[in-house]
Amino acid sequence: MIMCVLSAASVFGQKYSTEKSLVSFFSDAAIEDITATNKKVSGLYNPTTGDIVFSIPISEFQFAKSLMQEHFNEKYMESDKYPKATFQGKVTGIDISNKDSQQAKAIGKLTIHGVTNDVEIPGTLERQDNKLVMKTKFIVKLADYKIAIPQLLWQNIAEQVEVTSEFTFKPQ
Repeated sequence: MIMCVLSAASVFGQKYSTEKSLVSFFSDAAIEDITATNKKVSGLYNPTTGDIVFSIPISEFQFAKSLMQEHFNEKYMESDKYPKATFQGKVTGIDISNKDSQQAKAIGKLTIHGVTNDVEIPGTLERQDNKLVMKTKFIVKLADYKIAIPQLLWQNIAEQVEVTSEFTFKPQ
């Protein structure tokens, strides 16, 4: 998938890759809130075509408690079986020459836990010198990606999580 975007980007113009990334999620549950962060996300963006792809290694999410991290990887996300989440799509609604922060939308396919869904993710894009900064916040419903919550733990884990991301892209 990334190779297709790379080859397409080289034909159409300047391409960007992630220099810095942060994806986090927050689960607001009755008994305990859960949060985790991941700084190992890789992505490519071609502003000429709008094509964008991300690959998120699931086992790189870091939790405050090691037991939470273990349960996340083994029981819920099955990261041995589904080692990454991906997004492939297009960024729309922006003027790449505009240096101000702009509202944008990424439309494409989000794959988590082996399940792919069509999504529209709102966000912002801002130029900072020769770099691009993308930010977004959106909701992921666990059931949409067949992530099961054991009946015994329904008060510990929310049915949906809030995902926040920030990516700094540099020219390749």
